[in-house]
Formats: sequence, C-alpha cells, structure tokens
Amino acid sequence: MLKEFKEFALKGNVVDLAVGVIIGGAFGKIVTSLVNDVLMPLLGLILGGINFSDLKYVITPAAGEVPEAAILYGAFLQSIMDFLIISFSIFIFVKLISARKKKEAVAPAAPPADVLLLEEIRDLLKEK
Repeated sequence: MLKEFKEFALKGNVVDLAVGVIIGGAFGKIVTSLVNDVLMPLLGLILGGINFSDLKYVITPAAGEVPEAAILYGAFLQSIMDFLIISFSIFIFVKLISARKKKEAVAPAAPPADVLLLEEIRDLLKEK
C-alpha cells in the first residue's frame, strides 16, 4: 500500500496539480490585494468617495453587548470583483494553452530516419 501511494503521489499529474494549487493560492492573494487595496478605492473615489468595505444594510442596530446584524454587501461586491478578475485570468491562461496545443497538434511530426531511408529505397525500386 505504501508503494502504491508513493507511485500515486509522485506521478507527474499529481505534482503538477499541487504546484498549480500553490500558485493559484498565491495568485488569489495577489488579486484580492489588487481589488481591496487598488481597484476598489479608485472606484470609490470615482463614485464620490465611497468606501465599499463600509457598505452594509443594518438589520438590527447594536444594543449594549449585542453587536449589530448587518448584510455586508460592500464586501460582497469586492468578492465579486476578485472572482471576475481571477476567472478572466484563468480564461486567458487556458485559451493561450489551448492555442499552443492546437499549433503543436497541427504541425506534422517528421518521420524517423529509417522510414525516410525505406521510402528512398522504394522510390528507387519504382524507377527501375
């Protein structure tokens, strides 16, 4: 069982998947920072100084020790921006990979040297 697990864990696809997950997590943090720290403040400034992280609908206000119950739709808008940027980036990446694979698939592979030699011999025999 240990041997089977080792074979599974060291397969190229599993290692590639692990690297993809790690890079994806780091990319997600970068995009979250881009949205929260750059895009949303700029968008808020353009829309008249709105701070999106403060946008909320208060259902019940705070009373003494009980905190307020609120729907934080500003944070939701930021999460939507995160999703749109990440999904668009992944779309572009997959599109580039697909286009590259199509080019590789279209390019015919050169026949091996022994096949070329046999074809030359065949052609010579046809001439005689």
